[in-house]
Amino acid sequence: MLSEEFVSAICGHPLSSNTSIAKDVGIYGHTLSPTYSVKYNFKKSSAPVNCVAVSDTHVYAAQENKAYVHVYSRIRGDQEAFVAFPERIRCLTLAGDVLVLGTAEGRLMLWETSTGRLISTPARHVQAVTVVVSTPFHVLTGSDDSDIHVWSLSSLLELTPSSAEHEPERSLSNHRAAITALSVNASVSYDTNLAVSASKDKSCIVWNYQTGDALRTLLFPSFPLCMSLDPAARAIIVGCEDSSLYMAEFFKGGDGKALLGAQSEDSATVMQISSPFGSTQPGAGPASCLAFSYDGTTLLTGHPKGQIMKWDVVDNKAPVELTNLNAAVTNLVFVSPFAKNKVEATKTSTIVKPNQVERAYTVTTQLEADLRSQTRVDELVNSTGFSQQALENAIAEFQQALAEKDVEKKE
Repeated sequence: MLSEEFVSAICGHPLSSNTSIAKDVGIYGHTLSPTYSVKYNFKKSSAPVNCVAVSDTHVYAAQENKAYVHVYSRIRGDQEAFVAFPERIRCLTLAGDVLVLGTAEGRLMLWETSTGRLISTPARHVQAVTVVVSTPFHVLTGSDDSDIHVWSLSSLLELTPSSAEHEPERSLSNHRAAITALSVNASVSYDTNLAVSASKDKSCIVWNYQTGDALRTLLFPSFPLCMSLDPAARAIIVGCEDSSLYMAEFFKGGDGKALLGAQSEDSATVMQISSPFGSTQPGAGPASCLAFSYDGTTLLTGHPKGQIMKWDVVDNKAPVELTNLNAAVTNLVFVSPFAKNKVEATKTSTIVKPNQVERAYTVTTQLEADLRSQTRVDELVNSTGFSQQALENAIAEFQQALAEKDVEKKE
């Protein structure tokens, strides 16, 4: 049975003198299923919203109003490094082994954790970068200046001279207030590259970030604090300042009309979302962060009073309190349930601190697989039954024989 795990982070001082909760703990690793439990914790961290990223080997946590990041090893279970940066960090995310950081001065930084290489862009945002998300090919940044920039990840990582200035591919500028959340789907298709942005102007906009087209604008009763696409990019859940959660389904609206697709209304039509999916418990406060499970059936929300609530998305039952961390919960990140079975050629088990001075870099990584190409004997031995290549060859031979017979008949 696959187990579901997630990481939570808190920010600020304890809300009460609760002796049952360990002191100085800032990051918790939880097991959600089959039975809920706290698996591990890391101390001395205070990470604000959008400031935690989790890989198979590490947890990265930017500290509140500071210019440094704490790096924790999930393998060894301790703090591995204290990493200082030139500017205060406001948000971060991972793009493979590259940590992407947004700064308070509107700059984007990329740190290759296996080489120590640090790339810094000019301040393309005029105010702080509040949220950053990544796809296999792009990085999207949102800012207090209300703009969203779309960057090419490959262009940012090019080994160009230091004098070259990085530019975003395009800017999305329909919002009129600070960006509070961004969510992007995992599709690599040009036509289905969906991103959703939330803003203090009380709206969410669904974009095709490859083309820059605004596909739909959604209005809410109060401004969104957090938001996420479901794993299949069929809907979004939005947590608003009025302590309510709202759901918007893209291909089946509440009145039977789809928000996106061939059956939808004109993209210029603004959709008002007024019926909440659910409301948080009195005293818990609005959700400051939320996360979907990988199967899309469970939603977790973190709250300023320390609660982590579990919501059943399918049956829409009353939420259940998983735990209370006695401090404001600011980040929730699900760990991939497939990571343990995933075999990659390399793994960054020890990070290399960033260095802007060096121009020659050494890759420090751990080999996880045989780098030699697989022989036919290896393929046959390791396959269950007939290998894929053997089946394809057999089918090709049958098709060739049939084609030859057809030619003979015509002759």
